[in-house]
Amino acid sequence: MRRLILSAALVLAGASLWGCDASKPEAAVAGGFKGVDITGAEYARELSLPDVAGKPRTLAEFKGKVVVVFFGYTQCPDVCPTTLTELAEVRKQLGADGAKVQPIFVSVDPERDTAELLQAYVGNFGADNIALRGSPEQTAAMAKAFKVFYAKVPGKTETSYTVDHTAASYLYDLQGRVRVYSRYGSGPEALAHDIKRLLAGA
Repeated sequence: MRRLILSAALVLAGASLWGCDASKPEAAVAGGFKGVDITGAEYARELSLPDVAGKPRTLAEFKGKVVVVFFGYTQCPDVCPTTLTELAEVRKQLGADGAKVQPIFVSVDPERDTAELLQAYVGNFGADNIALRGSPEQTAAMAKAFKVFYAKVPGKTETSYTVDHTAASYLYDLQGRVRVYSRYGSGPEALAHDIKRLLAGA
């Protein structure tokens, strides 16, 4: 029995780590959310990194909005653009309430993701999207605080590498508390459901 429990735990933990070519996991239903309810989690509580203009940003300044935090990089072939596209679709569906949702994109590849490149990239998915870019050390520390995995995968040249990374979004309620872990592949309907619940004060 103990072996079965351990195996199940390992499978669940592994399901949250996906590279940019990952297959789509099944969405989990918990606590009325389509994503994983992580209310009260001891991780992903604080976000503190500079934006593309060098201005320090924290979660506290976005109270009153539902914040969606996603770690990725501009040369990601599918996971990142798909996630940002779905979020843009959801915000559009919400109409006026879409302005109450703040996407924050955290680069896990600050070496190649220059400020100019990041600003143009996130701007393609929404003019008010925010991109954060820290030093390699700051990025590593923040990823650890969020339990986000990322690692370079060598390419044919020194600069053509890809980055495997956790493919999920963290959703915060109107008070700035982390509430939902939304796995990649759950789809815009599930994301919209959870964001609407948070906007309603769930």
